[in-house]
Formats: sequence, structure tokens, C-alpha cells
Amino acid sequence: MATGRTHRPATRSRGIPEATVARLPLYLRALTALSERSVPTVSSEELAAAAGVNSAKLRKDFSYLGSYGTRGVGYDVEYLVYQISRELGLTQDWPVVIVGIGNLGAALAGYGGFASRGFRVAALIDADPAMTGKPVAGIPVQHSDDLEKIIEEDGVSIGVIATPAGVAQQVCDRLVAAGVTSILNFAPTVLSVPDGVDVRKVDLSIELQILAFHEQRKAGEESNAEAEAEAETAAAAVAPPAPRGATGGAGRKGPDGDVPAVMPA
Repeated sequence: MATGRTHRPATRSRGIPEATVARLPLYLRALTALSERSVPTVSSEELAAAAGVNSAKLRKDFSYLGSYGTRGVGYDVEYLVYQISRELGLTQDWPVVIVGIGNLGAALAGYGGFASRGFRVAALIDADPAMTGKPVAGIPVQHSDDLEKIIEEDGVSIGVIATPAGVAQQVCDRLVAAGVTSILNFAPTVLSVPDGVDVRKVDLSIELQILAFHEQRKAGEESNAEAEAEAETAAAAVAPPAPRGATGGAGRKGPDGDVPAVMPA
């Protein structure tokens, strides 16, 4: 079986934009759900809604794959699943090592979605000697002293860092030196890597902070709207009554047209 070390995805060589690449997993997730329900075809509008994008962007993305659908029919679900899986490199085995088996690392190890999406957890690695040999999600934890040997023997090219921030760069350097060329970083720090090494960062605290910003803004907008409504109500309550006979700038009808409500002296 092919390993991640010897086969790289074809997306860059085919000139697919990074923004499109980032959306391909969204399409694949939606298509996989349709496939599991035995849905044979799907329109661009339906698939775009399921993936959370607009249909024009979806059609543009699929044009890079050479898929244009059939007018009046839509896209063949099974073929798109295969096509996107191939572009993402998911039709082959990608052995992955997870470094740092704390709460987060253990949760990642137990995530069942890796195997169904072309990833195999080849090893769990931790620096704590007390963790060595302990099974997590059915996989025995190995000591970090064996990191380089594990990467070489399993042909690993993707590493996941779930360590504390203080040691993440050191772990990253060892992964890169051992031949890892793609890193998924969960540590709350920015990693420095040489050219040719891809890093994707997942920082849950940053995502929560962004959500907090939006919640604060929504609360502020609601407060402003309430204040404006109260001000309008207060202004209406203290406004003087209109003069008797006033009609908003026009009075009674005269023989030559409108007569002002208040005649000049």
C-alpha cells in the first residue's frame, strides 16, 4: 500500500487555488452524507447549501477538477466523491503520528473519522515515561525518544502536534528533521518551518475569542437599538401638541387654493 512519504497530492501541480482546496473537504463531507443516503445525483444549489457556500463558487471550484455536471441532472454523487478524494490524496494510506497524548491528544487518537477519510494513526508519542506502553484508543503510547525511528519505519509524512506551547517548536524541528513534511498544529503557538513544509494551525481558544467578539458586537447592537427606541418614546412623550386647526402646513381650502393655517400679520 502506498504511503504518504512517496506520494503527494496533485492539487498544486494542477494549479488549483488554495481557497478551492480548503473548500474541497466541505464538498466531500456533504457528498459523503448524500452517498450514505444512496442519493445518485445532486444539483449545484443543493450541494452548495449543504457545504455552506454559494452555488457560483461551487461551480467555479468544480471547474478546476474538470467537473461541470449535466444540465437538468446535476452532479453524479459517487463520481464526485471519487474525484475529490483523489485530488485530496485520500485514495491512499496516510500514516499519521500524534505527539503529545494529554487530553487533546487522547481525544484525537480516539477520533473515528481518521480511518474513513484515508488517515491511519501509526503511532502515539509522548515524553512522559509513565505514558509509555499505556494503550490509548487501542494504540500503545511510545516514548518520544523513538520518534525518528517510528517516522522512518512507518513512512510518516504527516505529524500532529498536541503538546504544550513551550515544547511545540522543539517537537516540530524533530519531526521535520526526521522527514515529516506536513504538520497539523494544535499547540497555541506559531511554528517556524523551512520551505517545503506545510503547517495547518488549529487554535480553539482563538476561535472562541472570535465568537466572543461577535457576541459582544451583537449585544452592543441590541443595546443601541433599545436606547434609540427609548429615546424616540421619550421624545414623543414631551413633544408639544399641534396648534388647534393646524394641518401640517396647509389649512382650509379657499377660492384661490390652500389658505395657510396661520395667516401672516
